[in-house]
Amino acid sequence: MADWNRQFEKYAELIVKVGVNVQPEQEVFITGSIEMAELVRLIAGKAYEAGASNVHVDWTDERLSRLKYEKAADEVFTRFPEWESAKRNDFVAKGAAFISLISPNPDLLKGIDSSRIGNYQKAAGQGLSEFRRAIQSDKVSWTVVAASTKDWATKVFPNNEAEQAVDLLWEAIFKSVRLDAADPVQAWAEHNANLHAKSDYLNEKHFRKLQYRAPGTELTIELPEKHLWVAASSTNERGFPFMANMPTEEVFTVPLKTGVNGYVSSTKPLSHGGNIIDGFKLTFEDGRIVRVEAEQGQDNLQQLVDSDEGSHYLGEVALVPHESPISQSNILFLNTLFDENASNHLAIGSGYAFNVEGGKKMNPEELAASGVNSSIMHVDFMIGSADMDIDGILDDGTVVPVFRQGNWAF
Repeated sequence: MADWNRQFEKYAELIVKVGVNVQPEQEVFITGSIEMAELVRLIAGKAYEAGASNVHVDWTDERLSRLKYEKAADEVFTRFPEWESAKRNDFVAKGAAFISLISPNPDLLKGIDSSRIGNYQKAAGQGLSEFRRAIQSDKVSWTVVAASTKDWATKVFPNNEAEQAVDLLWEAIFKSVRLDAADPVQAWAEHNANLHAKSDYLNEKHFRKLQYRAPGTELTIELPEKHLWVAASSTNERGFPFMANMPTEEVFTVPLKTGVNGYVSSTKPLSHGGNIIDGFKLTFEDGRIVRVEAEQGQDNLQQLVDSDEGSHYLGEVALVPHESPISQSNILFLNTLFDENASNHLAIGSGYAFNVEGGKKMNPEELAASGVNSSIMHVDFMIGSADMDIDGILDDGTVVPVFRQGNWAF
């Protein structure tokens, strides 16, 4: 137990120092489950030690969430509380750091009417649109990290007793965030530098488009003229670095909204809205999703695509080698934060402003003119495998290998 306590202390410290890089007199906004109360308290304590002036915690409870979907009135799912939006926007205005501690149950809403789920996702997306723009333009520091819980762990390790599964998942989480390194903070600095070397190469090449080939996938993705490849750390409006996702193994940019053509097949299940979507294929014409097919979760996937007009387009293209540590662990986490870092992936919905030159200071109209998609949704799905090849096409038509057999070709 003493060793576990030390690991949790180190994890909390890593989240505060590397994840959001809390600064003196800064406010901190934490979202976390009541099951993770002790870890949330540790994070809050480390934030105060780093000089935070105030730590606010928004508690979540999956059992209450399930009860709400089962028993609340239909109209509840068509609106989002204005005070919830105002609260987050107020913390953004004060330059707060945002920590999301996720511990999802992949089957939380299994059997719930998909229209209820879709309606609430749409309402929440609209209600939090201002907050989402702040996050996607790096106005504030933010990070998404994970915690092991029984409902999640027993899905990831179904052949183990609940307590053992929880411990195994904690071990996998700690390893994925390099907590096993002698100096985790330094390990993240080195990892950050390695990923930025890849993004620097891609930015120097400035490809006009990418071509994907794999079983079930023949896809061309054009890139905006002013696109930027980004990796690992970001910088907030005040000039302080932070790590938005922990773990992270990706190098990513934004696709040209109307420049996606062909079809792409998923290679890992997608846990979305408390349900699993699996074995799906999307077909694109001039950027727009024109056909949706899924072996499991067809209705949920269609609800996602139909959330708004922008959810019919892509907002992110991300490169992750098949030999990444998370992929090599051979663990299917059933959680996008981890599974996206084991596989090349795309995102349905909005693009990040910082993925185009000057985008952080652009208004929505300027971002649209630069080819960046806008939506109330942003949902990553995994498409990579050991069989995937990707070529970069230069302005003069020159073909440059980017991925071969699922891994970097340079």
